[in-house]
Amino acid sequence: MTARGGRKASSTFGSRTDIGCVRDHNEDSLVVAPPLFAVCDGMGGARAGSVASSVAVEAFTASVEAAVAGGIPEAPDRREQVLISACHEANGRVYQLSLEKPEYEGMGTTLVAALVLPGTACLVHVGDSRAYELANNSIQQATVDHSLVQLLVDRGEITPAEARVHPRKNLITRALGVDSQVECDINWVEPGAGSRVLLCSDGLTNVLEDETILSISGQQGEAEGFCRALLELTLERGAPDNVTVALAQL
Repeated sequence: MTARGGRKASSTFGSRTDIGCVRDHNEDSLVVAPPLFAVCDGMGGARAGSVASSVAVEAFTASVEAAVAGGIPEAPDRREQVLISACHEANGRVYQLSLEKPEYEGMGTTLVAALVLPGTACLVHVGDSRAYELANNSIQQATVDHSLVQLLVDRGEITPAEARVHPRKNLITRALGVDSQVECDINWVEPGAGSRVLLCSDGLTNVLEDETILSISGQQGEAEGFCRALLELTLERGAPDNVTVALAQL
């Protein structure tokens, strides 16, 4: 796994990250190192959020790379353990740094990541950054947000439409680095040929609805063009937050 960064792409993967139209710095970080893809959205005072996300994504990636140096495990449970262990390693790194430096106290970050191989993708996530599968003219959210509004939706207290405009929609219930331990969720998808696995921060999904993302996917057959079009439309609509996308195209 060697390719990484905000704008590197080929016919099978792409990415974009942008400060948006309101924020004065970018607290998102990402890695594109096929078959590994990851997006982190940091939080914290001053620039602590950008520190949290960058430390997390680097620690997470290093852990995965070390674990798969001899090859990607064939057994599903071993792939899951690779991602879970990397998540715990990233959590520990961010949490320890927050203890060592007063200016980083309370910082944290979301994480959504995927090991994507032909016909299968293993996902891990903490927080409200999301993974989607786009296939056969349909879009399916493959992760469930760890957020207050998702809890309210699950309880039937508000609708998904109301969640999009809820005043506390950005309050997450889990994050990397805020405690010494973290619980991460594992999900699997089985993308077929021509499918896309999209990872993104909430700077995208708070602006673009799922149907809009699907429509753009149908208009953009090339991976990098799809990522660019997502970012451009989000910016056109005001982009009040940082925006990051990472795409694996099968």
